[in-house]
Amino acid sequence: MTTDILAEVEPYIAAVTGKKAENVVLLDVRGLTSIADAFIICCGNSSRQVTALADHIVTTLKKQGIRPLSSEGLEDGRWALLDYGHVIIHVFYESVRAFYDIEGLWSDARRIDIAG
Repeated sequence: MTTDILAEVEPYIAAVTGKKAENVVLLDVRGLTSIADAFIICCGNSSRQVTALADHIVTTLKKQGIRPLSSEGLEDGRWALLDYGHVIIHVFYESVRAFYDIEGLWSDARRIDIAG
């Protein structure tokens, strides 16, 4: 089942890891919520890097014809949320990621570490 979700989100993972995102985690939330199948969580070391990561992800996926349904926080640099429907990408500044603890909130989800 892990390979199924990895195949489904491969373009998203490639976009996230293509710009040196750190601590990339994939949460398989299928069966836990109807809002998405997967959350991809990553972080950057500065607000500038968070913004650059989010911009890179949007641009890379757009070139493949994949456009977000909505996005939040792209200019702020603390937490960008990119909603692609079945995949939601969270790009955090490291301290903000620890504060919101998305992985802890979704502790029932299967966690898949992604090198990147």
